[in-house]
Amino acid sequence: MNAVRRWLLTGLLVIVPGVITVWVLHWIVGTLDQTLLILPEAWQPQRLLGVHIPGFGVLLTLAILLTIGAVASNIVGRKLVAWGDALIGRIPVVRSIYSSVKQVSDTVFSDSGNAFRTAVLVQWPREGVWTVGFVTGAPAMEVARYLRDEYVSVYVPTTPNPTGGYFVLVRKSECVELEMSVDAALKYIVSMGVVAPAAPARDDLER
Repeated sequence: MNAVRRWLLTGLLVIVPGVITVWVLHWIVGTLDQTLLILPEAWQPQRLLGVHIPGFGVLLTLAILLTIGAVASNIVGRKLVAWGDALIGRIPVVRSIYSSVKQVSDTVFSDSGNAFRTAVLVQWPREGVWTVGFVTGAPAMEVARYLRDEYVSVYVPTTPNPTGGYFVLVRKSECVELEMSVDAALKYIVSMGVVAPAAPARDDLER
């Protein structure tokens, strides 16, 4: 019985990562293939080739993103983007949602953004219990006026799904900055601590 259980666990360890990877990729490709709906019916790959081949939506999405990025990078494109932002800024309700999403995306995806740049160790949800979080900034305006000490904004992700989590304000002195990269920290969180991050190189420690 012990041998059968060991074989079963070994089979799960071999199969599960592959199945989950295939499922995630299938979901991503299926979602991006929805962009093909913007093409005229005569231009649909399935119509031209006579058979459905998944993945053309990924190529179309990349082409759209590259085109928009190229256009928005020049002077005319920046003016068009600014004009569109100003137009949306005049629409009630929509402007609140758009401005909030835009601020988050600018912070996370821009090269000058500071979001998710540092992994830290914080005590959460109570003293004596530690978890890994990410510094996202510092309190500002009214929140900063109520906090006497130096605080930092920390995002504490849930596991194994790091897209959900908690936003907390923690004293900077109570945050332990980690040597691991953000990617390594995310793997550590997603794996529920099973995939331990590699030790930092000696050259990094000497710096």
